[in-house]
Amino acid sequence: MSTVRVLVTGAAGQVGVDLVSTLRGEVPPGADARWQPDGLAVGSDEFDVLGVTRHELDLADRDAITRVLGLTKPDVVVNLAAYTAVDQAERDVEACYAVNATATGLLSEACAALGAHFVTISTDYVFDGEKGSGYREDDVPNPQGVYGASKWAGEQRCRVQDTIVRTSWVMGVRGKSVVHVIANRAESGSTVRFVDDQTGTVTCAADLARALVTVVRERPGGVWHVANEGTTTWFDLARFVGRELGRGDEFATPITTAELSPAPLATRPRRSDLVTAKWRSRWAALPDWHEGVARLLRDRAAS
Repeated sequence: MSTVRVLVTGAAGQVGVDLVSTLRGEVPPGADARWQPDGLAVGSDEFDVLGVTRHELDLADRDAITRVLGLTKPDVVVNLAAYTAVDQAERDVEACYAVNATATGLLSEACAALGAHFVTISTDYVFDGEKGSGYREDDVPNPQGVYGASKWAGEQRCRVQDTIVRTSWVMGVRGKSVVHVIANRAESGSTVRFVDDQTGTVTCAADLARALVTVVRERPGGVWHVANEGTTTWFDLARFVGRELGRGDEFATPITTAELSPAPLATRPRRSDLVTAKWRSRWAALPDWHEGVARLLRDRAAS
């Protein structure tokens, strides 16, 4: 088989660094090397990986995108670049849409012209959280905030041949995530207060990265929900992290979203857990979130 050239945008983010490592045949921190959703290990020379950051490629510049893709000639482009500051997006609408919507459309167009497959990442926040149960790929989006609306706009700018991976509550060993905040508080002897009225699905960055390798190989097209198995609340996540680090039940206290101070600018969906049955019907399910977070904490301590 010939080497597949993959261009990864947002390569400095917590999923980006893990994806670049995984495509190079390495096992990033927080990963389970035994979990292969398609049953195939990643070959050391299977992929030629080109990672670019926002400082190296201005995704709002159509000419820059055309030039970089024309020079690198990737077979697959994985777009991990995103504006993810959910509350700040309410005040910074133009910048949020520029990255999450406009740039997504420009990349899709450039891939179409080049004959490359385009993969982009979206979010559970495209849903309003009012369904009362988990969301499937064919549920109708109804975002409640600027961030979710911008990601939904980005999805709509993709072609039917493109692959859209919706994921949620992403956390990794490398980069900033809520798990690091919780772990730091647990290790310092402090306590935390987290909401127990927002339900979702955790996605460990290393597991998502390995799933994306399968997407790069298979190029399935369409919308796919990808997250670790099991649902949880932010409070239950905090309590689990505390217990893993030797803290008792006093560590985490449940509160409601209405009790947050200061109140968040953006509306979060109350229940936005993603149903991953479509993924499971074709490939192996991502590990349970407890296992994934435990790995994250283990390798966080080791690093």
